[in-house]
Amino acid sequence: MGDPAGIGPEVADLALQSGDFPPGCDIEVIGDRATGTPGKPDATSAAAALDALDKAVAELKAGRAQGVVTGPVSKHALQAHGFAFPGQTEYFAHAFGVTDFGMLLAGRRLIVGLATIHERLADVPRLLDADRIVRIGTLTAAFLNRRGIASPRIAVAGLNPHAGEDGAFGDEESRVIAPAIARLRDARVAVFSGPAVPDAVFRHAARGDFDAVIAMYHDQGLIPLKLLDFDNAVNVTLGLPVPRTSPDHGTAFDIAGKGLADPSSMIAAIRLACELA
Repeated sequence: MGDPAGIGPEVADLALQSGDFPPGCDIEVIGDRATGTPGKPDATSAAAALDALDKAVAELKAGRAQGVVTGPVSKHALQAHGFAFPGQTEYFAHAFGVTDFGMLLAGRRLIVGLATIHERLADVPRLLDADRIVRIGTLTAAFLNRRGIASPRIAVAGLNPHAGEDGAFGDEESRVIAPAIARLRDARVAVFSGPAVPDAVFRHAARGDFDAVIAMYHDQGLIPLKLLDFDNAVNVTLGLPVPRTSPDHGTAFDIAGKGLADPSSMIAAIRLACELA
């Protein structure tokens, strides 16, 4: 249920009350809400959130569960408690010994895979390489295949304004991104195009020209996705042996316990986990 001082317990309750799930899916809630006071996060609530994650991993590894949906946590609070990961994506990858993993956000109008995840913006040009782009492109294609799209159309965004404009604003497009796209095309796992102009490609995807977009960094992909699909977007960890999804919002400590939380993203996360499992 995430941090018990946040809205995780509320949206979990509201989602379960909705009953809006595929048949044959049994749901167990893991977490101790008594360890947190709504709107007042502390070391105790952070410890409870981490304990719930550890219990979920144990159930998955033991075969007692076929998928997991994680409620929102405070990364800062977890890290102050000894959490050694930038986020839950990296935590689950480490728990299952997976190095080939990625983050994807799936909404009704946009699906976005991220070449880099929780990195400082200043570090992105240095971290970006063809292997990263090929990995997230391949994982995104496999996700779309799993959802019934046999030949996905995937656009790969450029890094710089106007996709570099023939080197006028940077050379990452020709030096890194274009070679990665060539490798992806050779693999024939999807129909890849790009490097696409970042300020236009999401509009094209939202109107149906592409099944997904590969963004080069976190906010490049998540700003348009949250603008269009905030209430129904789902965070998916790609590459795990079991499905892991999460609502695409934070703990919202400021509204926790006030009856204002919207369960739409949690409902979507549970539905997608059921579908993938």
